[in-house]
Amino acid sequence: MSAPVIEVVRLPHAEGLPLPGYATPGAAGMDLLAAVTAPVTIPPGGRALVPTGLRIALPPGHELQVRPRSGLALKHGILLANSPGTIDEDYRGEVQIIVLNAGTEAFTVERGMRIAQAVLAPVVRAAWREVSDLPETSRGAGGFGSTGTK
Repeated sequence: MSAPVIEVVRLPHAEGLPLPGYATPGAAGMDLLAAVTAPVTIPPGGRALVPTGLRIALPPGHELQVRPRSGLALKHGILLANSPGTIDEDYRGEVQIIVLNAGTEAFTVERGMRIAQAVLAPVVRAAWREVSDLPETSRGAGGFGSTGTK
């Protein structure tokens, strides 16, 4: 089975940076790099839009899910404000990452820093059908916390 191909245009501010890649053979996500032209410092509780310098064309029937990196989240409290972010197959603008500093100290994004990860995923499109009633389940309408913690 051949790998799906993501077509990419590198913008001038991404010159010299590697394209997204998998850090290990078993990695699900590709690292996205910060294509900042100068360091960007995000104060605690602040957020910033970090460019990747890439414009992409995804294969039909796919999305690119943008997710936080676990090490940045654990060590620095760095999250993505709309996680997971979705890049639709018909979007052609620059891929940019909304970075949120939930930590207690300022965080500086440097050029080439691995700032997020991207997972290519197939998209299943749904159709809605209005009905008068739904099938019963053992859970029923039980909501938040209804299944317990143990």
